[in-house]
Amino acid sequence: MAETMEARFGPGALSVPHLVESLSDNGPVYTAKDTRNVSRSLGLLVCPTPTTSPESDGMAEAFVKTFKHDYVYVNELPSDSHVHAQWPPWFDDYNRCLPHSRTEDDAPPQIPYC
Repeated sequence: MAETMEARFGPGALSVPHLVESLSDNGPVYTAKDTRNVSRSLGLLVCPTPTTSPESDGMAEAFVKTFKHDYVYVNELPSDSHVHAQWPPWFDDYNRCLPHSRTEDDAPPQIPYC
């Protein structure tokens, strides 16, 4: 979480400059007391999705389908470590180049397919 804060708000950012919702599913890693406490200490509003929310399930499934189709299936993936090393550039490309909805506070101009 600290690395994400620094990537989004700059080096040394240990709290958010405005209220930011931390949206997650209800998996144990996200609902753990320690995780929720760290999130709150960084100034994040912890927002788990409703357990029976077809809307959030559909959004997550659409993202996974798009990500697999546009990045995973079109690349050679010789090992787990190779796949993990590809995530940062893939996510950067996805966020910069693919037209999709995003939050207003971090949305650069939409550039269709770099």
